[in-house]
Amino acid sequence: MRRLGKPLHITPRGNAILHVNFAPRIGSKVVTKEMKEVGQVFDVFGPVKSPYVSVKLNIEPSSAENLVNEVLYEIINSKKEKRPKKRK
Repeated sequence: MRRLGKPLHITPRGNAILHVNFAPRIGSKVVTKEMKEVGQVFDVFGPVKSPYVSVKLNIEPSSAENLVNEVLYEIINSKKEKRPKKRK
């Protein structure tokens, strides 16, 4: 589990925008401190040294505003994903 940071704001489409120190993997799960899953990393954009992350939320919009003051974390998969080998 790695700390992402606090959301800066919630977009009208229901995504949370965070300013982070590293680029997380797109599609990784995002949870609260209590391990409640709130969404997944949808996009990474901005400068390489300090990127921004868009998290697609899977919670109701009324509780999404409460996330602005809460620290969010990325779940790290310990297993590496194996891709099928290309045939020649």
